Amino acid sequence: MDMNQITRLISPHVPLPEEEVRELLQYPPNPEMGDVALPCFTLAKLMKRSPQQIAQSLADAIEHPAIRAEAAGPYLNFKLDRAGFAEALIRAAASGQFWHVPAERPERIIIDMSSPNIAKPFGIGHLRSTMIGNAVSRILREIGHDTVNVNHLGDWGTQFGKMIAAYMRWGDTVDLEQQPIKGYLQLYVQFHDEAERNPQLEEEARSWFQRLEAGDEQATSLWRSFIAESMREFNKLYERLGVSFNHVLGESFYNDKMDAVVQQLAEQSLLEDSDGAKVVRLEEQGMPPCLILKSDGTSIYATRDLATALYRHREMGGDRLLYVVGGEQTLHFRQVFQVLKKMGCDWAEQCRHIPFGLMRLKGQKMSTRRGQVVFLEDVLNEAVDKALVKIEQKNPSLHNKRQIAEAIGLGAVVFGDLKNSRTLDIDFSLEEMLNFDGETGPYLQYTYARTASILRKAEAGLHAATGGLGSTPSDDDSSASASRTDASPAVDTSTSPLPQMDYSQAENPYAWALITTLNHYPERLLQAAERYEPSVLARYLLDLAQGFNRYYHHVKVLSGQPSEVRMKLELVSLVSQVLRRGLHLLGLATPEEI
Repeated sequence: MDMNQITRLISPHVPLPEEEVRELLQYPPNPEMGDVALPCFTLAKLMKRSPQQIAQSLADAIEHPAIRAEAAGPYLNFKLDRAGFAEALIRAAASGQFWHVPAERPERIIIDMSSPNIAKPFGIGHLRSTMIGNAVSRILREIGHDTVNVNHLGDWGTQFGKMIAAYMRWGDTVDLEQQPIKGYLQLYVQFHDEAERNPQLEEEARSWFQRLEAGDEQATSLWRSFIAESMREFNKLYERLGVSFNHVLGESFYNDKMDAVVQQLAEQSLLEDSDGAKVVRLEEQGMPPCLILKSDGTSIYATRDLATALYRHREMGGDRLLYVVGGEQTLHFRQVFQVLKKMGCDWAEQCRHIPFGLMRLKGQKMSTRRGQVVFLEDVLNEAVDKALVKIEQKNPSLHNKRQIAEAIGLGAVVFGDLKNSRTLDIDFSLEEMLNFDGETGPYLQYTYARTASILRKAEAGLHAATGGLGSTPSDDDSSASASRTDASPAVDTSTSPLPQMDYSQAENPYAWALITTLNHYPERLLQAAERYEPSVLARYLLDLAQGFNRYYHHVKVLSGQPSEVRMKLELVSLVSQVLRRGLHLLGLATPEEI
């Protein structure tokens, strides 16, 4: 729906700027009422007239050959010329205009995402930062931004003193050869169990970390081996999930950059003493002080994040800095961004924390220290195994079954997270995540395969010189298979008059509902980008798939006159393209056969 066009029709007759008129427009709950509605309550306050009077006067004043305005009580409803609108949509898709959804001002955006801790397991909880960050990056890139993905590894801190101490004591009791990460977890848990009975272990860990900070050869060698083993395991998962990074930089990368931050804060008279520590006061901003140096002179997370932000802006050229990090860190990032502003960094206004809720286990927060972790790799493997069982039951002759099961299983896990608003906590349930029915990734992937199957069955007719599609095979596509892999429309509509395209098919209520849903794609894509919210796109794709399946069950796509079939195939092709594009942006594969 071209909301901007309707906005321009209304604006000359009301005392509001166009952008405020646009915000008032709504989609009516019942399509029979109209395609777009303007509630006139806000206007009534400004124009000193009843909303009913305003709606009627606007209906009398607005004239357009393809848009009819009708008053319905306090609402002004707009009804579109369905055939004309369908033709405009199809032509826009064929010319590329429909797919071009540009940002107002393209920027270079640095995205901090995933960021697991070295020598700790990549648990199901890490899925959130990784896949939310991946989807946000792809969505922003789709609308024209230059996105740079950064994996900010947790490779420094007192935890490594604990790991070294544990390794020196019990390293020969765990399997670090075949399962290094699970072995590290076992050592980490054992350290904390033993430390509760023997507090001396904490002092031993601090001593090892001091040796690491001082460049001790033995401590450094062990630390590097932890990193190497961890990255091997992490990279396997990243490759499997289709996630890539432009930079993988651990916290240790910024060790030699923090002194300059402290010096600048001191020169600007921003540092103050607080019980021997150095802080930046933020009381005026309604926040507690930001700790920069502890009483023993060592730096802390805020110091490192200040150095990181400065590096990403100055060296990486970031116009906007995004941090896809759990909601528990909200105060921390507010403090860091405020300190940057006090340092005179105007660009701090373009720093954003993209918070997300916790992934809980039976209602409890997961804890590496207590070994309460669900390994992501185990979840993915089980999801793929279950998908393979489903395929064996429904389509045992399918080629590349394992590869398709991988796509479906991973799709179930990834979409199971992304369909939820990122700020919500999620109680991890393997059973629910692996349920392939309902609002799931596999449902969307199957719908895509169905559209591809229909297009494949129509190809023989499309290649015929006479265009005789009325005798094509039936719509039955129980295998949901297809060989069509391109995202081009079924018919090139960019220049030809196409008298053989019967746009009156748009009058069918199921077709019109599908057309209006298709038309929302650019709007939903922009909303997902502006809100950094992949669930907006995920929910839209569910709406589109449901609308298509209703259409498919009520309309015989491959039956009728050639001009009718061509029109119906264009709708199928558009649905196919939007599903494939949208699922790719969310990080899901789209198998042609399921």
